[in-house]
Amino acid sequence: MFKNILKGLTSYKDSLKLINELKLWKFFLVPMAISFLFGTSIFFAAYGLSDNLGRFFAKAWVWEWGKETFTNIATGLGGLVILFLGFILYKHVVMALSAPFMSPVSERIEEHFYPQARNHIQHRDTTNMEQLWRGLRMNLRNITYELALTIPLLLLSFIPIIGIFFTFLAFVIQAYYAGFGNIDYTLERHFKYRDSVNFVKRNRGIAIGIGIVFMGMLFIPVLGVILVLPFSVTAASRATLEEMIKDKNLELPNNRNTEIKAQ
Repeated sequence: MFKNILKGLTSYKDSLKLINELKLWKFFLVPMAISFLFGTSIFFAAYGLSDNLGRFFAKAWVWEWGKETFTNIATGLGGLVILFLGFILYKHVVMALSAPFMSPVSERIEEHFYPQARNHIQHRDTTNMEQLWRGLRMNLRNITYELALTIPLLLLSFIPIIGIFFTFLAFVIQAYYAGFGNIDYTLERHFKYRDSVNFVKRNRGIAIGIGIVFMGMLFIPVLGVILVLPFSVTAASRATLEEMIKDKNLELPNNRNTEIKAQ
């Protein structure tokens, strides 16, 4: 598990160089715009609605003493709740809407590193509408599981001392589903829905590693939400292709004259 997490983390190495070399920026223009607009709306929502949510929570404080302090604390917590739920929604909405634009990116990376793969690995020809529908379906599934797991952990994280563990666990779950969505851009060309889910489950460590960097980039003001998809999709495509080739016990030479040896 830890070895695969490290593999997911290091898959981002040379992503910028690869994007420039394959001239992939044009495919990212629309997804970057979607990501920026949706991410910005979450911050404005947290800023604008935190007061309303804080006053709503403050109604639970029936005493006059300390009411202002409690209201301020409730307002801060309200903003955090909106940000937390917004980030969950952000990942899945943006990745689902970006699906038709990301599949060509993954395909070009495959042709660059493993030009012979099409002769050895099953491929599925899908339309942009089919890719969008699959993205919506997959992300709806993931957001359902993610909310069911992370909301209880979020509540448990308020427990003194041991709450740190639950906070960490919630972050890992968030990272897993972020990595899942990025990996699926490659899988959709090769596997059906259920087979894709099983593939990610077998390689959950790689998904977590990819997702950790994805989540970390979102904390970079402005630039993070713009660049997170180009870097994460490029990294996930390369890592996923390597695992697919290993699963098939293939040794395909890539354009760099290296081999992925079967394990």
